[in-house]
Formats: sequence, structure tokens, C-alpha cells
Amino acid sequence: MGITKDLPMKVTYQKHPIWIFLLFCCLNFELWGSNESILFIGTNGKGAEGIYRVHFNDSNGRSSTPTLAAKIDSPNFLTRHPTKPIIYAVAKWEKAAGVIGFQFDTKGNLDEFTRFECPDGLGCHLSVHPSGQFLLTAQYGGGSVACFPLNEAGELMGVQVYSHAGGSGIVANRQNAPHPHWCGFSPCGKFALVPDLGLDQIVTYQIKDAPLGLIPHGKIDSLPGGGPRHMKFSSDGKFIYLLDELSLVIETFLWEPTQGQATRTSTIATLSEQEKMGESFNSAAEIRVHPSGRWVYSSNRGNDSISVFEAGTNGLLQNIQKQPVRGAFPRNFTLNHKGSWLVAAGQDSNTVSSHRINQETGKLTYQRGSIFNVPNPTCLLFIE
Repeated sequence: MGITKDLPMKVTYQKHPIWIFLLFCCLNFELWGSNESILFIGTNGKGAEGIYRVHFNDSNGRSSTPTLAAKIDSPNFLTRHPTKPIIYAVAKWEKAAGVIGFQFDTKGNLDEFTRFECPDGLGCHLSVHPSGQFLLTAQYGGGSVACFPLNEAGELMGVQVYSHAGGSGIVANRQNAPHPHWCGFSPCGKFALVPDLGLDQIVTYQIKDAPLGLIPHGKIDSLPGGGPRHMKFSSDGKFIYLLDELSLVIETFLWEPTQGQATRTSTIATLSEQEKMGESFNSAAEIRVHPSGRWVYSSNRGNDSISVFEAGTNGLLQNIQKQPVRGAFPRNFTLNHKGSWLVAAGQDSNTVSSHRINQETGKLTYQRGSIFNVPNPTCLLFIE
């Protein structure tokens, strides 16, 4: 009773402002507690200094102030090792370009431990094989795919370059030469697939174990003049969703895993002709599949939106929403592992915004107050 009388509540707060701070922390524990994820941001362009990091609140979609996690030149795409606390980035240094590997800790600190030059220049995408034994990069400007073996520690041990040839020539200045734009693997891990914007094809390779490398396997024709950019498999592995950058169309292919071949089954535009006419420039960029497999999302640059599709069991897509990203030029977006948030990068607006995913409908709702600024964001990678 004596303590209460001598130290009334209002006097305690006046003399000991630390209590205000502690109360604030309690009220905001959810933001910095168990619901937190790390979001790495790759950048490329004016004012960008490297890979940035924020702590993302999975409950309300808001983030901490961005900090520079690694100062490097042009880390325009990032990927994670399947089993180790490692991320890799395509990047430039001095007069070279290639891949840099970073180890990360639970706080999101990055420590570079390996790098290797690619003789064909800077990559625009990279992906680690599910085995963790190698990674691939796609060189848009070089017209090639590069294979980098990895040792047990995840260190880069060499490089082999596989050049594409030709060009569909349908869209002037974009398809006069090969332009690989994405690289990834079939669900079984036996094939590598590389959409090539210049060829209007998905170039396929078989994975060779000993010695490690790629064997040219085949080519899957896409729509003439479409300019295939990125692709994803459906969650059951039966279908390929291929996003065409130039025509803003998603092509669905039935995947034949034994032969490593695919047959187109349907197409759907990401924007209507009327919507495209309202912009001076239109370009499709990124495509993602919801963890449940029920919805597919793609980004539209110019219209600056996300197109939301419901996916049927037959791979058929139905457009159900166009969601503004609240930024400009969404070159990349990603989903958190729970599939509860879509986070979109506005490259031209220097912004990143969060959109809640309705778990019943797949539709998006913008989270007010979630936008933060980072220079020229080009890739988003969650670590959860």
C-alpha cells in the first residue's frame, strides 16, 4: 500500500518513461514475435545498393524499416538453397558478373561465402535443383543457360554454359535472338525447363548425374510472338502455367513427366484489349501458384495490377479479379509460405505493398499502411 501511495501511476510514467516503451512493446509483440518472417529484396537500378531486408508481420502485412543486408551490384534475382540457410543472387562485381552465395541467420543477417563468374554475363533468373547439387542461371542478354555445381557446403564449384540459337523474329527488337528468361525444374527433378522469350519456346534439358550437367532434350512451342517469360507448375505437377510477356497471355500445358514433353490445352489473357488500350505500355512479368493450388496470380506492368485466376482441376483458368498493386511496374511479386499474403514490388515507384489473400476465394485485399520504400525492387524472397 505504501508503494502505491508514494508512486501513483501518473508519477511513475512521468519519471520512468521506460514503462511507456515496455507497454508499446507489449502492444506490438505480434509484430515482432512469432508471426514474423524475413523478406529479402533484390534490387537493380538508380539508388539501389544491394539486397535489402525487412521483418514482415504475417498477421497484419506490415514490415519493419528496410535495412541493407548486403551491398552488391545488381542482385536482380534471388533464390534459396532447398535445405541450407543459404540464398544465392545473380549479381555484378568489378568487370564480371555471375552468382554470389550468402549464408543467413535467424535475424536475416547475410554473410557472403562464395561467388563464381559466369562467362556469358549477368543472369536475369536463377534456381537451385531440389537435390541442392547445382543451380542454373538464365542469361537474357547472353542467350544462354549456365549450370553451377555446388559442393556439400553450398559453395559454387564451376560453370558450364549452354547457348540457345535462333529467334522467332515476330516481334522486332525482342525476338531477333534467343532470350532465356527463367529456369527451373520439373516436379520429378529429371528435367530443366527454360522459357525463351526470343524463341517462343520452352527449351528443355535432361539432368545428367555423372558428370553433372545438362543434355538438350527438346522444345515446347508457345504462341507465336507471345514471348514466354516465367512459368510455374500446378501444385499437383500435372500442368505448366506459362506467362507470355509480350502478349500478356497465360498458356496452360499438360505435362507428360515420363517423356518430358507438354501439350497446350488452353490460353487466357491477363488483361482485356480495352484494359491494354488504356496504357502506353503493357508487359506481363511474374506468375505464382497459391500453395493450395486453387489460384494462379500474374502481374501486369503498365496496368500495374495483379490478375487473379481460379484454377480448375483440368488446368483451365478463370479470371476472377484485377487488383491494383498500389505501385508502378510490378516486375516481381511473391506469396508467403502460408499463402495468406501476396507482396508486390513496384520497381518504378520504389515501393513494396502487401495484399491479404482470402482463403475462401483467393481474391486480394490491399492492406493500408503496408507500403514501404526501397530503391528499384526487382525480386522478393521470403525466409520463414
